[in-house]
Amino acid sequence: MPAQQLSIQVCRAFAHTQSGVIPWIGTGRYTFPIEMYSQVVDQPMHRRIADDLRGRIASGEMAVGSALPSEAELCRRWSTSRGTVRQALSALRSDGLIGGGRGRPPVVRGRQMPQPFDTLLSFSRWAENLGRLPGQRTLEIARRPAGRVAADALGLDEGEPVVELMRLRLLDGLPSMIERTTFVEPVGRLLFDMDLDQGSIYGYLTERGVALVRASHVFDAVAADDTDARLLEISAATPLLRERRRATGPGGTPYEFSDDRYRPDLVAFTVENALEARPSLVWTPVAAAATTVGGT
Repeated sequence: MPAQQLSIQVCRAFAHTQSGVIPWIGTGRYTFPIEMYSQVVDQPMHRRIADDLRGRIASGEMAVGSALPSEAELCRRWSTSRGTVRQALSALRSDGLIGGGRGRPPVVRGRQMPQPFDTLLSFSRWAENLGRLPGQRTLEIARRPAGRVAADALGLDEGEPVVELMRLRLLDGLPSMIERTTFVEPVGRLLFDMDLDQGSIYGYLTERGVALVRASHVFDAVAADDTDARLLEISAATPLLRERRRATGPGGTPYEFSDDRYRPDLVAFTVENALEARPSLVWTPVAAAATTVGGT
């Protein structure tokens, strides 16, 4: 067994790990990075309950329209108070995941899992924060002349050298997004030394002194072309959610431009705002059977 992985047998009520005893609902064998357990143990109980329920909804174990366990049952399973359970359920209501109630257990309404705006920059971090398994398959990485669209976004002359990367992103093994990213050459060339099918590119670049501190995003819809359809396992011309992202470093220097195309039955975007705050964007996965949980 790799040192950084831990495979355990999860019993109905508790998972015994190297970090202690973690309440868990369900049975089965799971393999997770050990560091994820320390993150879970450090979380408040209401957040751990909410994250567990989010994961069950995301996996389809709790289908849209199905009832959640009662508050009393959740209290028993997690050995906690009714107030803590209600705090967890309130978070799920705020996310749009559950509704109803009024004397009866709430029901699953959809699969919205908002994350803070900064997690939108990292697909891997976003998925891991939700307890989902991120994955990727690198289809191409090459150094070539910049095309017009990428050159304009990166402040380059058309034809200047850039590094282009194309990857298929996975959620729990399911094709979810196609990522077509162009990096300025000094940044992109660092990726030739990376195993692009493992880990986060943003994390890798940060470790090497490349600070991606700001990003702008444009969202629209686009019809899946033949390549999109084949990779995402959908029909050609299926509408896709497209995010065009421009990431910059300190001082506003452009480092990256990306055209990311998502299956809209799996991922959606929501915007939250308040009277005294600037709007912030959050990224949410959605259930295949429902209408509406943070790039590279």
